[in-house]
Amino acid sequence: MSAHPRPLIGWPLLPLPDAHGALAWPDLATSVRDGIRAILSTRPGEQLMRPEFGGGLDRLLHAPNTIATRREMRDLVQDALTRWESRILLDSVEVWEVAGAPSQVRVEIAYRLARTGQSAAMNVTVDLEG
Repeated sequence: MSAHPRPLIGWPLLPLPDAHGALAWPDLATSVRDGIRAILSTRPGEQLMRPEFGGGLDRLLHAPNTIATRREMRDLVQDALTRWESRILLDSVEVWEVAGAPSQVRVEIAYRLARTGQSAAMNVTVDLEG
């Protein structure tokens, strides 16, 4: 018997049962939030088998914080979430300036879980001109 503790995940990255035999899967709301975060932080072309997957926000990282840039960012987020996260019904995406931080924008995403209709929201701050 090994003196090392049992790892928390198995291969291929599946949770292993705890002492009571239960698996530690995330609930739907947590899984959706993680999915949204993954979509927005992935550059198209980054995934080998899905080269179109991602939000494409990397194209705007050195753009000036203007209304046109914020509008383009809103459109990119809406398109990516509509295409890649089928577990949500997207209610709105708003992109705002951050007061006192001219190189940052705040992306506010309001959605409902398609399965339950539960409302949820998520905010992401993006550094432009970084």
